[in-house]
Amino acid sequence: MPLRVLAELTNIGTLLAFVIVCAAVLIMRRRGPEAERPFRCPLVPLVPVLGIAFCLVLMFSLPAENWLRLILWLLLGFAVYFGYGRYHSVLARMRDREIQAGSLSG
Repeated sequence: MPLRVLAELTNIGTLLAFVIVCAAVLIMRRRGPEAERPFRCPLVPLVPVLGIAFCLVLMFSLPAENWLRLILWLLLGFAVYFGYGRYHSVLARMRDREIQAGSLSG
């Protein structure tokens, strides 16, 4: 893989992670205002909104084929994540045992 392609994929992935973190700050402030916060984000919602905006500007400045690579990589990651979770879920195993024992209706 050419170094340019690898660098662009790393950049778009990191920027997407920053967008998700900034969005999570806004969501957590809304859904859990009473939650303990060992670290405080200054000037909420301005800083997270600016973080999302600037990261998206940088992401949209990357080549279009990089977006395709990102989408394919995300789909592969979701398939692995949900595929593994489906067959290794502790909650699903507990539910299956309870169904077999007759304490739950399937």
